[in-house]
Amino acid sequence: MFQAMAGSQQAHDSPRAGDGQRAQDGARPGDGQRAQDGPRAEAGQHAPGSPAAQGGGPPVGTRGETTREVLALRNLVAAYRRLSGLAVQNADIAVVTQLIAEQTHATVAIVSPTMDILTAAAPGETADRAAQYVRDLVIHPRLGDVLGAASRARRALRLPDVGTAASVIVAPVLVGDDVPAYLLTLDTSSDGTGEDTSLLLTEHAATICGVILGRERVVAAAASRIRDDLVEGLLSGRGRDLAETGRWARHLGYDPGHDHHVLSIALDSAQAAPKARLALTRRAAASAESFLTTRAPDAIISVRDTEVAVVLPANGPDGSRARKLGTLCVSRLGELFPEVAATVGIGGPCRGPEQIRLAYAQARRTVETVRRMGRAGRVVAFGDLGIHRLLLQVPDLAELREFADEVLGKLSAAASDQAPAYLATLACYFRENASPQRASQVLHVHPNTVTYRIRRVEEITGLDLDSYRDRLMAQVALEILDAVGDGL
Repeated sequence: MFQAMAGSQQAHDSPRAGDGQRAQDGARPGDGQRAQDGPRAEAGQHAPGSPAAQGGGPPVGTRGETTREVLALRNLVAAYRRLSGLAVQNADIAVVTQLIAEQTHATVAIVSPTMDILTAAAPGETADRAAQYVRDLVIHPRLGDVLGAASRARRALRLPDVGTAASVIVAPVLVGDDVPAYLLTLDTSSDGTGEDTSLLLTEHAATICGVILGRERVVAAAASRIRDDLVEGLLSGRGRDLAETGRWARHLGYDPGHDHHVLSIALDSAQAAPKARLALTRRAAASAESFLTTRAPDAIISVRDTEVAVVLPANGPDGSRARKLGTLCVSRLGELFPEVAATVGIGGPCRGPEQIRLAYAQARRTVETVRRMGRAGRVVAFGDLGIHRLLLQVPDLAELREFADEVLGKLSAAASDQAPAYLATLACYFRENASPQRASQVLHVHPNTVTYRIRRVEEITGLDLDSYRDRLMAQVALEILDAVGDGL
């Protein structure tokens, strides 16, 4: 349009100097052709059909550049199709990483938000060497900022020259609103060719990785629900028969040829607000599950709201492995969640899958008994409870206190200063089978002192410790004091 306007303006202008002379001299050779062709090239006009008129331009380098761009675009479309195909196949993120590395001739890695390398690939290199290369290359203070910026922007960003010769493209891997990982493309080429292609390809690959990770999350969640249902069935004894229970156990990896112990790890928080208390104990339960999975990979573990149930293969009849694991878990949770009390109850040994229900019930009863004794935060086995597991089945603890007061309460009233010594001597005397000599060795006193204190207990309480009935009542009263405290 601009050229046509210029030609029209020249037609109305007056002849310039020299035009008349050319008219008198007549047309020179070639002028007729130029008249047919229109204005000369100097005026900005080009003959129709010429390369200049078609916008291609004469330089050969430009045509070569266009050819390369078309080829790159074709390759990009082909790579898009291959990536999109992976999304509907049973492919994992390692396959996507390898494809991008081959397509861009660059090192590619998928990293977690904490810069843990999930997978890596490089042309002609093993995955381990590619991962090491990424570790050596991208550890840079600016990279964390770029990860955060890419996460907020929800798109790929380029970080040029991360202290090395590599240009790093960072693309967030989106799964819903979460960013569980980032896709990194490390281009070490110096000519900068294909940067736009690499950026687009990395971004699309990150999208495909998001689809794959999202699918894996769904599958893992479904598998976890199925597994939890199987564990719940074993713990509650919901199996219709032994054959069904056995199938559930086999699916979970339970070996009926070895003894197991069931642990109930109950979590209590001192938070006042119910919602805050529940949220805190659930976080503690998740941490306990992670810790136990690492320390006992052969265990069957299930989180049940604010409790973690563990079916642990035993390494002996004494339950030492269960005690050790429970103690380590309580210690670890104490470090991470000091405001949460973790109480561990250990059921008796079980072997057949149908015995898991009973062992779990024992573990739960142990936890409740320890709580009622005011000793939360401890690791206690069911066998350690002794008569306490019967005494503390009484719904009203005041009844227990009343019984102990009837039997030994006069001792506290009549000899308040000596009452603790008398009670300790009486308990040791019973544990040593009514032997003053053995009790004196434990208490580090003379045998006559033990005899004197026992006689004073009989005088104050009116008990006859030679009588089986009185001796049994005194022993039960002492167990009650041990279970619920001596504040009678």
